[in-house]
This record gives sequence, C-alpha cells and structure tokens, in this order.
Amino acid sequence: QPQVVESGGGLVQPGGSLRLSCTASGLTLDYYAIGWPRQAPGKEREGISYIQSTGGSSDGAAHFAESVKGRFAISRDSAKNTVYLDMNRLKPEDSAVYYCAVGPWGGFDDADFDYWGRGTQVTVSA
Repeated sequence: QPQVVESGGGLVQPGGSLRLSCTASGLTLDYYAIGWPRQAPGKEREGISYIQSTGGSSDGAAHFAESVKGRFAISRDSAKNTVYLDMNRLKPEDSAVYYCAVGPWGGFDDADFDYWGRGTQVTVSA
C-alpha cells in the first residue's frame, strides 16, 4: 500500500511563510496529480491547490483556489520524489490541517484523489 507523508507544518505569524512537503513511498509522484486540500476546525475540507502530472497528456500545470491565488505556489523535485506547497503572506484564515493527496488527474474535490497523507497542522497566529 503506498504511503503519503506531509511535513513542514507549524506556527507562523500573519504575513509569514511556510513550506509544506509531500513525499511518498510506493508511488512516483511525477506520474500523478498532487493536491493540497485543507480543513479548518468546524469546516468542510476544501481543495485549494493541485498540480497535474508531468507525463502523458498532462502539462504539469498548477491550479489554485481564489483564496490562495498569488500567495501559494506548488513545485516538484523529481529527484527527491517530493512536491512542495510554498505558502506566503499567510493569514489567520489559512490555519488548517493541510493534506497531501495523490490522484490521476487532480481537481478540487476529495473524489479526485486516491491516496492521502494524514495531514500537517498549520497555525497562523500572532
């Protein structure tokens, strides 16, 4: 069974930055779309960003929800089998558990992904 693991969460002040990492065993992440859904306390999980695979008919494009567009970025390091979510100009409303999700095409819905990490907590607070 493939395993997906997120890391990099923590406490950051408003306006600060964090980098989350997603790595996997049993999966070559380049062949998959990678999403970063998040779930804040008392709220439903929401898809905020994903990057398409770099092979086949996919162009490796990154997609962002309006709430994070211009502040968040996704990138891949193929040699490390790792995908990063760089979060800048963080706001308190960005506080949530962030998940790494792996799937064939990507999207903003949970159903778009087949494999999930356990999540990493991001807290934005002064």
